[in-house]
Amino acid sequence: MTTAQLHHQQTASSQRISRRLVVVLAVASGVAVANLYYAQPLLSEIAHGLHVSSGSAGLLVTLSQVGYALGLLFVVPLGDLLERRRLIVVVLGVAVLTLVGASVSPDLPVLGAFLLLGGLTSVVAQILVPFAATLAGDDERGRVVGTVMTGLLLGILLARTASGVVGQWLGWRAVYLVAAIPMVALIVVLRAELPVVAPTAPMPYRQALRSVAALLRDHPTLRIRCAQGALGMAAFSLFWTTMAFLLAGAPYHYGDAVIGLFGLAGAAGALTAGRAGRLADKGHAHLATLAFAAVVAVSFLPLFLGAHHLAWLLVGVVVMDAGVQGTQVTNQSQVYALDGEARSRLTAAYMTLYFVGGAIGSALGAVLYSAHGWGGVCAAGAVIGILMIGVGSQTSRVARRERLAASAA
Repeated sequence: MTTAQLHHQQTASSQRISRRLVVVLAVASGVAVANLYYAQPLLSEIAHGLHVSSGSAGLLVTLSQVGYALGLLFVVPLGDLLERRRLIVVVLGVAVLTLVGASVSPDLPVLGAFLLLGGLTSVVAQILVPFAATLAGDDERGRVVGTVMTGLLLGILLARTASGVVGQWLGWRAVYLVAAIPMVALIVVLRAELPVVAPTAPMPYRQALRSVAALLRDHPTLRIRCAQGALGMAAFSLFWTTMAFLLAGAPYHYGDAVIGLFGLAGAAGALTAGRAGRLADKGHAHLATLAFAAVVAVSFLPLFLGAHHLAWLLVGVVVMDAGVQGTQVTNQSQVYALDGEARSRLTAAYMTLYFVGGAIGSALGAVLYSAHGWGGVCAAGAVIGILMIGVGSQTSRVARRERLAASAA
């Protein structure tokens, strides 16, 4: 370890992050990641406007998530190598250009290309989360990560509401043009508020990419948490990708604005993230992970009943999102504890697989809804939840084995 790295590590462990900065990071994460989800309540309108099938329009969500996964793999590791504030501002600038490009796209392939690039630039949120973890003290890291993740998750869910309302009144193209405005404001605010922190692990870029694979190889806990996170995101995307088709058809026949309002129900579940972070700080991450996974599995029963009963659908949305987001925070709190100097690369490993799961869930949802309807979607979601329980049951055993190996070394 270099002298600069040692000084940074000592400073990070002795100082505590201010509440103001935590709030700024939470809001910034939510605004940045929202770009990834604006399309979901607009899929029916995009399909009609560009004269394509609902299945083809549904693939726009998959392209966004593939772009996000590529950004996680190739952009997020730069957070350990470069000065983060400058990196964040540059990526946000590119994000503004992709939003403007999406708003003027003439056909589906061009729109898909801009959404792919937009997904890649949305990973700035995943540079901010490990940044917050680095600035936080050891005894507050779970709470800080939980708070920033709450902002991020609210951004994901409220993006649908904002998108649906704007799309209803101004059309889907206006959604992307309007979204560029808060991104410009975010560049100004973050440039003023974020501290300048020296890179934690300066190294050649190619070496950093190789080290992501090495982290996966060397940390069984990381592999387990990645698998469970990927399953959780698959369930999440499976539902949110197909929900717009359910609500646009019989018996609901809702417009974009009403469909978007369902993000508010999901936002209530996202508030679980703060509680999950506190449970992790108290040493209950394993039990919390199992409980949240069980919540995901159970949630698809009220979601299934929601095909014809709005109240059950709302209950299912809150419960499912609470389970997915709670699992996400407990997973990340444990992942960040593995190596304090590699948090951006740990994020790259975890979140790349997380959004690969999301892309698979989106594609699976579009296929299942076309072939088997809402019942097929909910059956697949319940199976995914059960798999999450099975994977989560391994976390305690794997962590104990890692601790024994570390003490023996």
